[in-house]
Amino acid sequence: MNKNAQMIDTELIKPKILYYGTPVILLNTLNEDDTVNISPISSSWALGEHIILGIGLGGKAIENLERHPECVINIPDPSLWENVERLAPLTGKHPVPDYKLMSGFTFEKDKYAQSGLTSVDSVTVRPSRIMECPIQIEAKVNHIRLPDDSPFFAIVETQAVQVHAHRSIIMNEQHIDPGKWSPLIYNFRHYYGLGPTLGKSFRAET
Repeated sequence: MNKNAQMIDTELIKPKILYYGTPVILLNTLNEDDTVNISPISSSWALGEHIILGIGLGGKAIENLERHPECVINIPDPSLWENVERLAPLTGKHPVPDYKLMSGFTFEKDKYAQSGLTSVDSVTVRPSRIMECPIQIEAKVNHIRLPDDSPFFAIVETQAVQVHAHRSIIMNEQHIDPGKWSPLIYNFRHYYGLGPTLGKSFRAET
């Protein structure tokens, strides 16, 4: 231990949620009648071409993925936070589950209309993409796992099959310009964008 290091005081806490700063995604899944459900998701991470999603049980998104294992992972930028928040209290599940009713959710079939976002056809999957999102990832579901110690959510492993990006954020054919792209961040239930760049990894190619 560095004897010259200043002691930093800490305190044990029990936060209700641990969304300590993660990108927001809008997950598009296919309903029974071929319409599209849009679900704001704040738990995801990528490993290579695999994207892992944490999805609550009892909602429309997981029901749709179990029936039709395709989706689009749309990644909004900070300018879309109000569109995302319009979706936040809505559910595509009818009737609305009791736990969602108690939290203030209401049923909405046409989430595109309510959010003010625009549908655009995908190339390889049936759910549509969201035109306004700067990054749109068509994906297939490889595996759905239910944790042994939690009855509330599923861990969904997806695999990207097509990646679409707005031309305005593309640096060249293979790279997104990190100076032009900023994901919408969900930080303890508040929305943020990225601040100025601090530097880059030794593995950065741009």
